[in-house]
Amino acid sequence: MRGHAALVVLAVPLVAAGLVVSRAAPAVSPSFASVIPKPLAEAPERGAFTLGPAARIVATGTSPEVARVGRLLAGALRPATGFRLPVTRTPGRAGDIALSLAPGDRSLGDEGYRLRVGQDGVTIMARHPAGLFWGTQTLRQLLPVSIETGSRVEGPWRIPLGTIHDGPRFAWRGMMLDVARHFFGVDEVKRLIDLMALYKLNRLHLHLTDDQGWRIAIRSWPRLTQVGGRTAVNGDPGGFYSQRQYRALVAYAQTRFVEVVPEIDMPGHVNAALASYARLTCNGKSPAPYTGIDVGFSSLCIDKELTYRFLDDVIGEVAALTPGRYVHIGGDEAHSTDPADYRRFVERVQQIVRAYGKRMLGWEEIARARLRRTSVAQHWQSPELARRAVEQGAKVVLSPATKAYLDMKYTPSYPLGLVWAGTTSVRDAYEWDPATQVDGVPEQSILGVEAALWSETIDTRAGLDALAFPRLLGLAERAWSPAAGRSWREYRTRLAAQGPRLAALGVAFHPSPEVPWQEP
Repeated sequence: MRGHAALVVLAVPLVAAGLVVSRAAPAVSPSFASVIPKPLAEAPERGAFTLGPAARIVATGTSPEVARVGRLLAGALRPATGFRLPVTRTPGRAGDIALSLAPGDRSLGDEGYRLRVGQDGVTIMARHPAGLFWGTQTLRQLLPVSIETGSRVEGPWRIPLGTIHDGPRFAWRGMMLDVARHFFGVDEVKRLIDLMALYKLNRLHLHLTDDQGWRIAIRSWPRLTQVGGRTAVNGDPGGFYSQRQYRALVAYAQTRFVEVVPEIDMPGHVNAALASYARLTCNGKSPAPYTGIDVGFSSLCIDKELTYRFLDDVIGEVAALTPGRYVHIGGDEAHSTDPADYRRFVERVQQIVRAYGKRMLGWEEIARARLRRTSVAQHWQSPELARRAVEQGAKVVLSPATKAYLDMKYTPSYPLGLVWAGTTSVRDAYEWDPATQVDGVPEQSILGVEAALWSETIDTRAGLDALAFPRLLGLAERAWSPAAGRSWREYRTRLAAQGPRLAALGVAFHPSPEVPWQEP
């Protein structure tokens, strides 16, 4: 998304482009050097620990969250190993995987962890459960790739010896999925959450509404999904999440320390809402449902008090369904809204969001209004607007279209994606530094990094996989790892080692010729 009405694009089905999945364990176990995102500090040693059938996962202490992390780890390892891997509080013994909290160790930070693999077992320590979970995702990457196949495989299950001390550079490490232009159901989103978590991404931004569709049930305004939920780009089938389904998605993400950020786009990108309720329009007439990809032609009626009662209802219901701290109000490409009206609108919506105990997040255009210091602007195109947000004391999430928009084609001839921001190769998506991306936006003003996948040209799992992977891994590393000591030459080797793992997970990634992919 974001611009260029002249484009006309059809959704192109894509044959799975990933590597062939191997059911046999690789001859050589992964090493510390293959982990993505790259850890903060690592000290590999010679040799390996072999996980055996008698191993247990020891969740030290009484925290139910530690036990939950242990159960998730056991669930990830049992199918391929065939081991029981009971989760217990009984003190550890040789051969176990031990998880424990060290709340007094400030060197670990809020999401950091220390992972130690010795001859007698594995220990992961963190200040908070989130850090333990991220440590288990690193442990998964240290196991042979066949751990991901989901079916019984003969080992041995060797893990290289050594110590990793790790923690994130940015608190916000996200991905946005556009489910408005084409709808992706609960199972597809859960699968995406699992893949995000493996690479330590912790924000899932769902673009729930746009001109082409309304994807979240609002009980006080049921026609939003009865009418607005039926359409999609190219006239393809629509769809929506019931409130029960949305709650289930949010809960699923929470167990994996991923916060769902719902976006209700406004005051533009609202044709689906206007088609559902004529009284939301200025002339009292509903427009026809829209299935193209033009932008900037729709607007809420800014001077109608009903508009704000509507938004109060919608934001109130969405906020009640979302335990996370943010509600995204869109705010981009409001070309049909008068600039003065736009500023007044954003400031009033900011108050509504705050009244429901949330912080407002919006695309960078919201910086044209007066922002509270608690609000967040998402940069995608305009350095000037990003700077204006920072000047007002707001934080910024970086999603530069030339680097982080996963709907941009890899090459001009690639069958999926758009080109209005140019093409974005795997190297392009990796080779940038958030702290120097926008002049006048220093690192202390950056909340984090978010990849964005708009769905004009994709309506299948294979299409989603092909545009998101492997570029999402590079963006995940830019959000997690420090800038120092990183290079494309070094990263492409680690990324090559991830190819068989992605394939084992069933990810139909784009096998870019920029990367010397390893055979499964």
